[in-house]
Amino acid sequence: MKKLMFVLAFVGLSSFALAQDTTVPVKKYSVATNSFWSNWFITVGGNYNAFYGDQQHGLGLNNNPLKDFRRDWGFGVGIGKSFTPGFALRTKFSGIWGKSVISNVCDQNSAMKKYFTINEQLMFNMSNLLFGYNENRVWNVIPYIGAGILRNCTSNVYALDATGGIMSTWKIGKKVDFFLDATVVMAEGKADGFFAPHSGSLCLKNYDMIYSLEAGLKFNLGKATWAKVPDVDALMAMNKEQLDALNAALRDAQAENDRLKKLLANQKPAEVKEVIKKEFATTAQSVFFNINKSKIASRKDLVNVQEVAKYAKENGNKILVTGYADSKTGRPAYNQTLSQKRAETVANELVKMGVSRDNIIVKAAGGVNDLSPISYNRRVTVELQ
Repeated sequence: MKKLMFVLAFVGLSSFALAQDTTVPVKKYSVATNSFWSNWFITVGGNYNAFYGDQQHGLGLNNNPLKDFRRDWGFGVGIGKSFTPGFALRTKFSGIWGKSVISNVCDQNSAMKKYFTINEQLMFNMSNLLFGYNENRVWNVIPYIGAGILRNCTSNVYALDATGGIMSTWKIGKKVDFFLDATVVMAEGKADGFFAPHSGSLCLKNYDMIYSLEAGLKFNLGKATWAKVPDVDALMAMNKEQLDALNAALRDAQAENDRLKKLLANQKPAEVKEVIKKEFATTAQSVFFNINKSKIASRKDLVNVQEVAKYAKENGNKILVTGYADSKTGRPAYNQTLSQKRAETVANELVKMGVSRDNIIVKAAGGVNDLSPISYNRRVTVELQ
């Protein structure tokens, strides 16, 4: 029917927009429920209305919605709230002009009417329901259904109505969307002020219809997005990996303890003390630095270095001093120089502890990313050669 052409055209446009949107891969994920004051919106627009009264059914009147005797203009204002990315409620006021196509004497003289409708509508965001929530999506297609009341101000009549439609939105800003909204309102036959007799005539149907197409802006109030729910499975998997790593470290430590026990089992007390001293001294000791600094962050780090120095002096060992910087900060050339300065700082401390400068080997490793957190890479290691 011609009277539905503009509605079908709009639906086609919306479907095309939805199809275009789905060409971009969207990763689905769950979202957290926001507070009551979040995700509110207001719609404001102007609409074109075409009125079809119950008296004209079967009379062969022109069905073209663009005919002057049928069309009129109005506006719509709505306020709503999205409870999830897929579902929302909207209260919409629309009016205030309309036309009744024929009079109660069945002529084609138009009779101007002033009316408005107030409807509560349940809205379904099919873009989010079918393809997952995506806060950067440009197009959204939102069909809706609802019910409410129509007030004919001219004839002082109230009538119940049911409504349905489809709204398509295009994102033009962080808080603003452009929308097109095609609506069908089915009201009781008395809505136009003419009370047709229940004669059983095939030409009489006791409902009035209003078709409208509205364009306007949708304003998103307050927090308009939805936060991602933490991935519990991923967190559990990460915790399991951490537990596995701790268990592996405990097993290694237990194996090392067993090795030391066997090593020390047949040693005399003096020899045991010497073995423990050697095991400690031959383990690399670390001295840490602050970001971009070559001054030792804490003098406490030198306590263990003193033991290494003492063992090296008593046994004539050389000491390798290796400086590092973190590769996440600074350029490679800068990190190379910084690691050299840090190594020289610790080497000077060893000299103060009585180690001959000839027995100290200084090495600069530059920027590395071996340890986590990244600050642990800002260090110097001291070990026997």
